[in-house]
Amino acid sequence: MQTMLGIIGGSGVYQIDGLESAAWTRVATPWGQPSDEILTGRLGGLPLAFLPRHGRGHVLDPASVPYRANIDALKRLGCTDILAVSAVGSLREDFAPGDFVLVDQFIDRSTRRPPSFFGPGLVAHVSLADPTCPRLGALVARAAREAGLTLHAGATYLSMEGPQFSTRAESRMYRAWGAEVIGMTGMSEARLAREAELCYASLAMVTDYDCWHESHGAVDVAGVVAVVQANAAAARGLVARLPALLDPDRPACPQGCDHALTHALMTAPERRDPGLVAKLDAIAARLL
Repeated sequence: MQTMLGIIGGSGVYQIDGLESAAWTRVATPWGQPSDEILTGRLGGLPLAFLPRHGRGHVLDPASVPYRANIDALKRLGCTDILAVSAVGSLREDFAPGDFVLVDQFIDRSTRRPPSFFGPGLVAHVSLADPTCPRLGALVARAAREAGLTLHAGATYLSMEGPQFSTRAESRMYRAWGAEVIGMTGMSEARLAREAELCYASLAMVTDYDCWHESHGAVDVAGVVAVVQANAAAARGLVARLPALLDPDRPACPQGCDHALTHALMTAPERRDPGLVAKLDAIAARLL
């Protein structure tokens, strides 16, 4: 199998220098339309696909992002590995605005997102004990350091519903829980990427101190956007280095991300809903 890198990110990240044969491609999925067309091309000889999470121009709020369609579309295009880049607030003093954080755990506080590709008629239970891929994460960390980013490797991401930012009481509670960064999209993508048998890594760009930090005040959008724009070039530098670190011939994932469904399907074959089976033609093609 050939390695293909999928990038999910925001404004500025997809302006990748050196992307050859770049073209915006519309991908239809059984789960509806993705957030936007997908930018495809080759970077360093490796096939790459970029998906703007909120659509170009940021037209979708976190609860409106079509997460299932996005992951399905990347899988349908042939992606084997996904790097998600997102803006987060920091819940730790030493994770400062402008730093990058490699997330390896999540706490889910979202309430309005479809959590699974599976459901009545075809039940599946995948493991999320380790929701990100250590192999891919290690390569992302190496690329980040080569790009000169200030990187903190290993952190817990609190995934909140939004679109509003936290109250001070919530922010203090999340710190007490052991959460280290806070955002609104990561857990939804991690869950679905695991069901799609894709290796997933989460790179968080710290933009603010949420609202717990008394000397920094409340979060405001202008401040967040300013830090995101300043970090966009650094994030692109990381992405540009990653293809050279990935084996073009896709090796088996040591953690088993690419076989997450092997023992997960619970519904007997004769009892499976044909309509749901048809919708899973890309996600679970290996088994169905």
